[in-house]
Formats: sequence, C-alpha cells, structure tokens
Amino acid sequence: MTLTREKLEADWVREMIRHQDPELELLSDDVLEASMEAMLEGWDGSGPVWVFGYGSLIWNPCIHVARRAKARLYGYHRELCLWTPLGRGSRECPGLVFGLEAGGSCHGVGLAVDPDHARRELRLVWRREMLAGAYVPRWVGLRTPHGPLRAIAFVMNRDHHRYAGALGEAAKVAAVARAAGALGSCYDYVASTLDHLAELGVRDPHLERIRRLAEAEHAGG
Repeated sequence: MTLTREKLEADWVREMIRHQDPELELLSDDVLEASMEAMLEGWDGSGPVWVFGYGSLIWNPCIHVARRAKARLYGYHRELCLWTPLGRGSRECPGLVFGLEAGGSCHGVGLAVDPDHARRELRLVWRREMLAGAYVPRWVGLRTPHGPLRAIAFVMNRDHHRYAGALGEAAKVAAVARAAGALGSCYDYVASTLDHLAELGVRDPHLERIRRLAEAEHAGG
C-alpha cells in the first residue's frame, strides 16, 4: 500500500498506528500545529518554505512541490536508525527507516513549498513525520547547484524509545531483508531511496552494500 496525499489529509497514518499499536502515544493535532508554527517563526513569509528530503520524501512527498533541487546537507548523515513495527515492519519483525544522525554529510532533495499554501502543505508533512515524536524539526543549511538554501529537516530524536542507536551491519541487513508492513517492505523503502538517489547521480556505498546483502539473504531464504 502506498502512502498518498489523500491518506494524509484523512489522517490515515494516525488511524493505522492506533489500530496496530494502540499503546503508542501520538502527538495531538494541537501539538503538531504548535510545533509547525514554532518552526515557521524562522520563515520570513516572502518565499517558498524548503523541506529537505533524504528518504521517502525524495520519491513520494505527498505534497504539492513547487520545485525541487538536488541538495547536500553537511553535519548530518542518513542512517537506518529508527525501528518501525508499523508502516515498514511488524511487531514480530520490525523494520528500519531513515533518520539524520550527527556527522558527515547527506545528499538528498530540497522540496519547495509555495508560500501561499505553506501551512496547508506542511500540516501534511507534520502528520507524516512528527506523529510519534521520533524526529525533531530543525532549520538547516543546504548546498545546491543554484546556491545555498535554508530548509526544514527532520533529525533523529535520540531520546525516542524506538531509536535504534549504532546497529551492526547484520542487524540492518536482517531488517531490510525480512521486514514488511502496511506501507510495504523495508527492502523496497531502501531500494527506492537508492534508485532515486542514483537518478540524481548520487551513490551511498554503505546503503548499497546493505541492499546487496539483503538481496542475498532474501534469495537464500
């Protein structure tokens, strides 16, 4: 099943989580709105709001994007560091999804949201990324072929109970090879990210190795 704009508008992610994990505490719409408004205090309102996509936002943003720009964020790197027993996994076999961890750099995409519709579009982003409190929104500086950009990025919340920490390669491979949930398999999530990075002319050797090993493990049963 693919996440869509219509599902976010209907608050489908919240309902999916409540159905699959009723004990998980979710942030209310009021809390999400306050978080979004706090971030927008750092926006002057005169131009687009940029959001940094480094995982599924690259290839399935589910919002109206005015324009896109290949971008690089310094000071953080992409890592499989958040356990998910929901969208890309199950309680029996949790998957892993990406977060931004301190150190290094990360290639991705800057997504421009039209200023006239910024709040409407960002509410959907907050419903997608912020429901469980696993990420912290921050303003970051991006480098693009057209010059620097200031954007909102969702950084891993290391205090979250599903933060995976520094996992070994074998644990990552096992999750990517085996986990699947309401939004599809963990493998497809990683593969789609790598495929779309490749379209930008970007390679992530660490994740490419995880993908190859996961393919081999899956093929071997």
